[in-house]
Amino acid sequence: MTAAPREVRAKQSADTLTVYQAYGPAIAEPALRAGTFVAPFKRERMTWIKPSFLWMMYRCGWAEKPGQERVLAVEITRQGFEWALRHSCLSHHDSRLHATRDDWPAAKKAGPVRVQWDPERDMALRPLAHRAIQIGLSGPAVGCYVGEWIRGIEDVTPLAREVRSLLREKRREEAAALLPREEVCPLPDDIRTRIGTT
Repeated sequence: MTAAPREVRAKQSADTLTVYQAYGPAIAEPALRAGTFVAPFKRERMTWIKPSFLWMMYRCGWAEKPGQERVLAVEITRQGFEWALRHSCLSHHDSRLHATRDDWPAAKKAGPVRVQWDPERDMALRPLAHRAIQIGLSGPAVGCYVGEWIRGIEDVTPLAREVRSLLREKRREEAAALLPREEVCPLPDDIRTRIGTT
């Protein structure tokens, strides 16, 4: 079955879903101990969360890029995730959502969340035809994420390294079997319209 060009996919349960972030040990270690993000994590900066494990691997280079050596799987509430999407604006102008180009900057300024669609990646980190969502949280959205939405943080760096090692040994089926199971997230129509799913 061919994937739709834009659908939100994530590892999920009835009440939560998993997003990924990659940091250096200075941020990752305190977050793992606290079960949420604490100093030196900066709430004042935009923080990007990614439901796609393979897109995260593309971004952090299988946890080998400086400052992104630790990959964290962050379980958050579905309610919080939907709040973020309801308060989002696309990171670029889309004529289907904004009547004029002047409407988009105002919407961007008003919302504390950015949504960006980038090509999903295969296990070789090559771009695919369908898109993966990235969600940028700023201002009050970061406070809600850190203070209310997070239900747990797991270090999945060993998983990233194991998958990468299997791929280097050309054991693709074994590598694929380890990947998190990501399925399409059911979203209300108003959110699907807002973020431009197809």
